[in-house]
Amino acid sequence: MKQLFPVRHVMGYLFSLILSIVAFCVVFFNMPATVGLAILIVCAIIQASLQLFVFMHVDESKDKKSLYLNILYALFVGLVTIFGTLFVMIWGYQ
Repeated sequence: MKQLFPVRHVMGYLFSLILSIVAFCVVFFNMPATVGLAILIVCAIIQASLQLFVFMHVDESKDKKSLYLNILYALFVGLVTIFGTLFVMIWGYQ
């Protein structure tokens, strides 16, 4: 019976709710920009990794190497897109 109840998923869901409440408190209590941004970035990284490993079952696959390479490639494409956009629109590439 213990295997039928998804304890890991319930704990992941509760932890996601706690992280969302922390992010809401940063906005609600109007924290200084640097402190608030640091807390939000840490919460976002924890939330993304929680989603990957608990709900998307990344660590339960037999072919972990290709999954981790795909994640790294997606991070690379995302970072290139973000910093490329900043470079062109804000920093004034001519």
